[in-house]
Amino acid sequence: MSRSEEFEKARPSLFSIAHRILGSEAEAEAEQVVQETWLRYAAETVAPASPEKYLMAEVTRIAMRRLVRPRPGPTAAVALLEQLSPLERAVFVLSEIFGCDVSEIASAVGCSEAACRRLAGAVSLMSDPVPWPRRIEGAELVARTLAAIVPALLRIGVTLEQQEISRRPGAVFRDREGRALSSLALDFLDGRIHSIRWLTRSQSGT
Repeated sequence: MSRSEEFEKARPSLFSIAHRILGSEAEAEAEQVVQETWLRYAAETVAPASPEKYLMAEVTRIAMRRLVRPRPGPTAAVALLEQLSPLERAVFVLSEIFGCDVSEIASAVGCSEAACRRLAGAVSLMSDPVPWPRRIEGAELVARTLAAIVPALLRIGVTLEQQEISRRPGAVFRDREGRALSSLALDFLDGRIHSIRWLTRSQSGT
């Protein structure tokens, strides 16, 4: 199958990804992202091992770069997180937010270090343009963040232990062996969680 045939086969999925990332009002821009993806794919001197995975990662990266311009900071970071699969979210959180190394991530997700490196490489391609903020503010954004992160971590056996962190209500994330991975401290406003502060293990004292 030629590159153009592979691309045309993947086009509906690529458009769907770009459209979902950019929003329902951005059909024209989503099509531009798909076209840019084709140009990059056609320009590759070495054919990727998996054209489908390459195209999906590339269209996501291009769309996220466009999203970051009008929506910088935490909003774009959380939007990226919502595009990942549950396992990809878990790897992203453990690597980019918790700062875990490959062996810790492999232990947490229950796969080999080699498999974990491959998955982390794919996620890195998608997340490269969007740094994760150490503090997220706003009740709606906090709710979206927790909804994206917590179920993905619980799915791989990470537990959440309520604990006071830096004199604030918070929680410690622990892996299957009970080792602390990271923690978060919560700030409240008018009785609702208004902000999350992500803390390293040294900062939280876990």
